[in-house]
Amino acid sequence: MPTQPRTSSFAGHRLDRHRWTLFAVWVLALVWPLVAPNDYVLSLGVYFFINLILIASLNVIMGWTGQVSLAHAAFYGLGAYVSGVLNTRWGISPWLGTIAAIAAVGGVAAFVGWATLRLRGPYLSMGTLGFSGILSVLFVELVPLTGGPNGLAGIEPYEVFGYALDTPGRFFWFAWLVGALVTWLLINLFCSVPGRSLRAIEGSEIGANTLGVNTFRAKVIAFSLSAGMAGLAGAMYAHFNQFASPETFGFFASVLLVVMVALGGVGSLWGPVFGALVLTCVPELLRRFQDSELLIFGLCMIVVLLYLPGGISSLGQRFGRARQRKHLVKEADPSKPLRNLKMESPNGTVGH
Repeated sequence: MPTQPRTSSFAGHRLDRHRWTLFAVWVLALVWPLVAPNDYVLSLGVYFFINLILIASLNVIMGWTGQVSLAHAAFYGLGAYVSGVLNTRWGISPWLGTIAAIAAVGGVAAFVGWATLRLRGPYLSMGTLGFSGILSVLFVELVPLTGGPNGLAGIEPYEVFGYALDTPGRFFWFAWLVGALVTWLLINLFCSVPGRSLRAIEGSEIGANTLGVNTFRAKVIAFSLSAGMAGLAGAMYAHFNQFASPETFGFFASVLLVVMVALGGVGSLWGPVFGALVLTCVPELLRRFQDSELLIFGLCMIVVLLYLPGGISSLGQRFGRARQRKHLVKEADPSKPLRNLKMESPNGTVGH
């Protein structure tokens, strides 16, 4: 009987392992509403899931295809404003507004990607930065639609069977569910053939081309998917806060998202989880330092990136590799203790 290729079975084993890890993490997250002392602390759990979706979306284009975008906060804001404006100006349901936000942001990103993804390196970042600047100006200047510098107020919350998700306790379960679905879909995409094609581009675009991957089309699709996810996070943010302001979606936010992807682990499936934890919790812990908050935050990020260039998620990989090396050495000669194991060179000499 024909047997499955070893690589296929390994990929299946890895997919199952990621799924079980996702299940364990999300079950553990259910404890948060029980231990949160007040609505403010509970709202941090909501922001964690929104930040997770946002950072995971940037990780798709930055970690899987190796393209650095500085327009992600603008896509995040566009999703918030599309859904918010449709709801406040035309009375459209938040659910339909969210779907429209995902479609609109994904479509805009496909057009921007078609124009900019032919560029490479810093030129791509400059192109996306220009688009981010255009949207930032529009958020402020389109006062009849966006409310201008004062922001867009009066956005309605989501409703489920007439039950408004207008408190952190109610919204948490929705954010928890959407975060789980997005992460589960990304895990499946990561381990699929299209996902491996995207990651091949990050390794070598020329090599991926020689293997038959249409790299430009793949990058545009990944860019559009990434922006659509950011639009989803933006719509959730708007309907949770019931308000959207241009300052939230500026250039600094885009740079911070890039840093969070690197801090969690570029290209890692679980890097966005760590990045979202840092983005949600660390600023709150540093609020007591007031004027020194950004300085301390920046120094901590520099230290982590210097000593963990693979991000926080690489800690688990390092631990796994160390255990694997010990296991291989023990299998090579199980009669010798690991601490006394010596290696013999081809010329007969023995070294430690």
